[in-house]
Amino acid sequence: MFRKYLLLVFLLLVAANLMSQELAATVAIQSSKVDNQVDPKTFIQLQIQLKDFINQRKWSSDAFGMEEKIDCSFYITIESVLSPGVYEAKLSVVSNRPVYNSNYTTPILNMQDANFTFKYQLSQPIEFNENKVQGTDPLEANLTATLAYYIYVILGLDYDSFALKAGAPYFAKALNVVYNAPEASGINGWKSYDGQRNRFIFIDNFTKGSMDKIHEVIYGYYREGLDQMATKFETGRGAVLNALMTMQELQESNTNTMIVPILMQGKYTEVIGIFTNADKNMKKQLITTLSVIDVANLNKYKEKIE
Repeated sequence: MFRKYLLLVFLLLVAANLMSQELAATVAIQSSKVDNQVDPKTFIQLQIQLKDFINQRKWSSDAFGMEEKIDCSFYITIESVLSPGVYEAKLSVVSNRPVYNSNYTTPILNMQDANFTFKYQLSQPIEFNENKVQGTDPLEANLTATLAYYIYVILGLDYDSFALKAGAPYFAKALNVVYNAPEASGINGWKSYDGQRNRFIFIDNFTKGSMDKIHEVIYGYYREGLDQMATKFETGRGAVLNALMTMQELQESNTNTMIVPILMQGKYTEVIGIFTNADKNMKKQLITTLSVIDVANLNKYKEKIE
């Protein structure tokens, strides 16, 4: 009887632990460019380990139910083998958010990172310690440091979208990763001078005072905007426009910003759907705003909206 009781307690603890994790992540590794240079088991094992690392680790102090887990994807494209076990890769990170009272899921992050160099060998443990981000081997540590950085960004965006500035602790954790990032030859993306788009600039946009309104943008667009549309469509649409206009202000007043074009990445179809039937004045304001925050798609917007 006692053994049955212990088994029941164990199963309940396992179930509680599974329910508490924050992410429901997909991990995919594309290695066709180097398949003739690397043992095929290497990337199969790495993919499994990274999925477990992301999904089974606790990244916050909150418990998430199964329906609350954040839908996200990590796509790694191996570009070349720099030396045995050391790879140059590109990383794509996508995160989605459900919209209240609907079956619709909205993209919240669509990020491409071309500066992803790491070391991995068969049977290598996948470890991360936020108090010792550098680890013992910089190139090994850069693998998990980069993933942890984007996980904290995903959490920050998700929390911000449900409560104003609720993502601040996670953006701070991402900033901590930047400040303590691994350093070695071939590792890039952590310094402010590592090109015009890098991890330092991106998280700096979330944490510096001059960009503070970005948190109002995120909350306004998702919680006050999209989440209201099922029951109060006009109110929700107005909130979305206000959020986009605030984004325009940020873009015009901050010359060194990555965040606006990245937050607009993948939003074209969504914005079109929201404003196709808007009145003439709202459409005019929208086009003016989009001419600043989403220049790449401006002609498409004009074709569909004007």
